[in-house]
Amino acid sequence: MKAVLFDEFQGPLRIDDVDRPAPGPGEAIVKVEAGGLCRSDWHGWMGHDADIVALPHVPGHELAGTIAALGEGAGRFAIGDRVTVPFVSGCGACPECRDANHHICDNQFQPGFHGWGSFATHVKLRYADENLVRLPDQIDFVTAASLGCRFSTSFRAVVEQGRVARDQWLAVHGCGGVGLSAIMIAHALGARIIAVDIDEDVLALAESLGADFAVNAARTSDVAGTIRDITKRGAHVSIDALGSEETCAHSIQCLRKRGRHVQVGLLAGKDARPRVPMDIVIARELEIVGSHGMQAARYDAMFGMITSGALDPGRLVGRRAALEEVPTLLPAMGGFGTTGITVIVI
Repeated sequence: MKAVLFDEFQGPLRIDDVDRPAPGPGEAIVKVEAGGLCRSDWHGWMGHDADIVALPHVPGHELAGTIAALGEGAGRFAIGDRVTVPFVSGCGACPECRDANHHICDNQFQPGFHGWGSFATHVKLRYADENLVRLPDQIDFVTAASLGCRFSTSFRAVVEQGRVARDQWLAVHGCGGVGLSAIMIAHALGARIIAVDIDEDVLALAESLGADFAVNAARTSDVAGTIRDITKRGAHVSIDALGSEETCAHSIQCLRKRGRHVQVGLLAGKDARPRVPMDIVIARELEIVGSHGMQAARYDAMFGMITSGALDPGRLVGRRAALEEVPTLLPAMGGFGTTGITVIVI
């Protein structure tokens, strides 16, 4: 099969022909129809996940396709079923999975990290019965491929971790795929939204998706103060969708008393252990929570909003690209300037 590989972290990526995987017990082989290109893939290529990524490696963790083969014991699905999968697959047996929190499983499997990923014609997925999600007919492969990491993570961050409600103020720091998804979801819930980014084109897209105000962080010396001025008392909920010490601090500082900060963006390198303004957390009785994906069992709620027309994640897809473009596009994910989500059509 054709796949994108790299042999060393931060090294060249190439297209190569490799053996098609065979399913083991409980596993499924999915013929990949589309795969999202995500900043998390860049983190993997950079070596930020070197403890779980074995070289040589095939990246890619957002995917949609059809089941091509099933291993022994994988019986909930059939060959040809249209499916997607959360980027974190739970084992189904650990305490977290037994509490329906598969996305923080002790023995989790992430395609593109714990095993070869979806920038290939076929991908092998563990724990198939526990984690594969059957796609509604109304959702095409390109749209579905954009859901597996960024959109589903944002859905959980907004709906469950952030508990965003109608007429509440939500600040979203960083309007990449995660941030734009959060804006669309919060708008559907009736929230009032402030988008924060450094790119005017991205901020314009955020406003078209439901943001009520746009703050260009490159043009103000006080992002948190600007948000507090707009909202009068501060945001009820704030999401750091980028992942840096600066955006994390701004997200916390812009909250009103008893507000909620949700950390979604991954912090790596020098920002991996950020300084947190804990004096504000204590004085305002703020909540700080993380959000790491979404379990397969919660996809029905997300699908329901999509098929009803309340959400249209297809609007977030800014570009469709071929597999052969991944070696150029993936290293560029470390920068800025990308508008919307790029989906690789295979």
